[in-house]
This record gives sequence, structure tokens and C-alpha cells, in this order.
Amino acid sequence: MGGTIGVGEDVVDLLLSVRPGRGCTVVEVRGELDMATSPQLRERLQGLVDAGDRQVVMDLAGVRFMDSSGLGALVATFKALREVGGRLCLAAVQPAVRSVLTVTSVDRVIQVYDSVPAAEADVPFTDHATDR
Repeated sequence: MGGTIGVGEDVVDLLLSVRPGRGCTVVEVRGELDMATSPQLRERLQGLVDAGDRQVVMDLAGVRFMDSSGLGALVATFKALREVGGRLCLAAVQPAVRSVLTVTSVDRVIQVYDSVPAAEADVPFTDHATDR
């Protein structure tokens, strides 16, 4: 589930890949989360929720910039997962993105981990297939 998203004549780099993690789904995001790319991110994340994913770890190591629309996509996904008893957490957040999370206090609502393995280690164990 990756690729380059083209908007008009501009090519916007947003690469997404999804893989099974330890008790969760890991979404690796690379590029910039801004007005041009956030709708696609939100749509793909909602697709995971609709497909039954409940524990989602977003690996943001490759995200160098995020504006308010990117923040909105994360918050919308957090709320969608919470409504179905799931959880979203963020991992490997770069300093520029962490600054946005801190200034907006989103890091007080969505848990942020130093690495994907640290986030995976904190996923609640469940043996329900729909709680992947």
C-alpha cells in the first residue's frame, strides 16, 4: 500500500506501507503530511479501521514535516479507533513533527514512543482476530 500521490502537475511524495506488527498493524509513513497529502492518509487509515484493524502504530521516522491538516488526519484516526475500542500510537517521531504534537498538546492524547518496537511492546495482548 505505497506509492507516490500526484496532485495536479505537482508530485507530492507520500509513501505509505502497511505491515503486521506484534499484536498490531504498523503503518510506515514517509514524506510530508500537509494539505495535499493528508486526505489520502486519512482515507487509507480509515480503510484500516473499516477492515477491522484496532491497534495501529504509525511509524513516522520518515516524516519530515506535518502541518495542521496532517495533525487533523492523525486526530481523526485516533477518534475513529477509540470509538471501536482500538488505539492509535505514534513511533519514531522526528523533532519537527514532535514539536507540532507538543505545541498542540496532541502528544498528551495520542501516545508517542521512541521506536516501533517500544510501541509494539506496549500493545495490549488480545487473542481476538478482529483486534489485530
